[in-house]
Amino acid sequence: MKKVGFFRSIHLKFVLIYVLLILVAMQIIGVYFVDGLEDKLKTNFENSLRQQVNILSFSIEEEMVKERDKNSTTVEEDINEILKDKKAGDIQEIRVIDSGGKIIGTSKSDDDGIVGKRTTDKIIKISLQGTEQKDVKVVPKTGKRIWILSSPIKSKGETIGAIYLEADIETVFEQIKEINKIFATGTAIALGITAILGILLAQTITRPMSDMRRQALAMAKGNFSRKVKVYGYDEIGQLAITFNNLTKKLQDAQSSTEGERRKLSSVLSYMTDGVIATDRKGRIILINEQAAMMLNVSRETVISQEIVPLLGLEDQYSFEDLLEETESVILDNSTSAKDLILRANFSVIQRETGFVNGLITVLHDITEQEKIEEERREFVANVSHELRTPLTTMRSYLEALSEGAWRDENIAPNFLKVTQKETERMIRLVNDLLQLSKLDSKDYKITKSWVDFTEFFHHIIDRFEMSKDQNVFFVRELPKKSIFVEIDEDKITQIIDNIISNALKYSPEGGKIRFRVRELDHEIEVSIKDQGMGIPKENVVKVFERFYRVDRARSRKLGGTGLGLAIAKEMVTAHNGKIWAESEEGKGTAIFFSLPYDPEQEDEWS
Repeated sequence: MKKVGFFRSIHLKFVLIYVLLILVAMQIIGVYFVDGLEDKLKTNFENSLRQQVNILSFSIEEEMVKERDKNSTTVEEDINEILKDKKAGDIQEIRVIDSGGKIIGTSKSDDDGIVGKRTTDKIIKISLQGTEQKDVKVVPKTGKRIWILSSPIKSKGETIGAIYLEADIETVFEQIKEINKIFATGTAIALGITAILGILLAQTITRPMSDMRRQALAMAKGNFSRKVKVYGYDEIGQLAITFNNLTKKLQDAQSSTEGERRKLSSVLSYMTDGVIATDRKGRIILINEQAAMMLNVSRETVISQEIVPLLGLEDQYSFEDLLEETESVILDNSTSAKDLILRANFSVIQRETGFVNGLITVLHDITEQEKIEEERREFVANVSHELRTPLTTMRSYLEALSEGAWRDENIAPNFLKVTQKETERMIRLVNDLLQLSKLDSKDYKITKSWVDFTEFFHHIIDRFEMSKDQNVFFVRELPKKSIFVEIDEDKITQIIDNIISNALKYSPEGGKIRFRVRELDHEIEVSIKDQGMGIPKENVVKVFERFYRVDRARSRKLGGTGLGLAIAKEMVTAHNGKIWAESEEGKGTAIFFSLPYDPEQEDEWS
């Protein structure tokens, strides 16, 4: 977040507002005070001069109406005598004018030349008509202001003259100016003190607010460990306490949310099913690693892509169709290298109001299920086929016997022999199926014991070598020493019997069967190799599947069920070993299997 500048801070704004309020208040008070004081000083100034004019008017009135003889002084002389001492203080000049507008006296000793002359001043002429006049004029040279008063002199209700007064009012304005200076100085001092107090007061308010701002910035970055300092218990202090409580609750909520997010992330990451979430427009907003692996895409590249083309359903469905889809959709993502069949289930993300927020798609890998189902169908078909063939043969021969063939001494024994052979074949098939069923069950157990495998293998080979009726040679490449392994002797015997029996079936006359045992690290490797017709390269991995035969006609003729190597594989796996085949068409087949082997434990048994 951008740092708040000083000139934009609430601290400065608070101080400015505080100072401006004080300044406006003092200016308003100053205006009213100065105006009132100015009016009062002017009024007092004027009233003082009027009182002097009134007193002077009474004295001049007596002199002007006084009867005089030849020996008495003139009116002008008496009036000048009265005015001689009146030029004092602010009064600059006093003139006395008779009713005819002639100046009969002046207080200025250096202005006696105007005595006896008629005045032309308008305000004097108006005052001679009985109305008092006043005015303020500015002296051009000095710029000083002069207050003028022209007051009528009345006797018995008639105007007999006028008194004209000029006074220096500049002193009043100087006083007002001085008062304004004092007021301005006081305002400046008050504003300075106010600014200092405002700063101190603003700090008490903005300091916790700044702390809360720093805390909010820290919270935005995920740091909930800080706390706002509480400076008091006023409204701001209560706000700080509430903010700290909010921080703790947010921290708890954040921890809870983070925990749930991690759980969800962990669940999504370790789910065996793929999960895809979209927004309301069908764009992908979440996909877990399993879904990305199933669809062979990168999680980063599919975000914001549409889900319909990602699933390869654009030819069959639109996004609106998927929102209404209630059944599973099967996706075949198989390649030449790997089979992959997915089942997609769709669930709509919907608010309580019914507004659709998006779609959740869960992908299940049903490749194994489909494979097992296919194997089950193939197994049932194979069992049915294997049972139907001998049963059909038996039914045909039994029908022939029932129709009278049993009376024929040449045919009846042959028919009964074939029927017996097919019955034994079905018994072997059923026994093999029961054995496979036991091997598939969870409670299947093997009984192990320590056996000298070299001697054990020789014994089995000897048994077959003595009982074989074919011109096939056995070549033994077995260790000279004893090798002790822990095995279920009966089960391993059955494995070797099945492998040797197959080798004998497919070995040509004069061929060789090679037996070998190799001692490796922590295991022994057993191999039995014939010189038969071999197996096509693409079918080598299928020899351990149930009912698989390289040559079906020959195998059936020899009484094989196609389950021997499948049983061998289950038994070897039960011993924690491995079994595999190597073959070259026309040159023969080798069957290998390995068994766990611990030389250290062998020393205890040797």
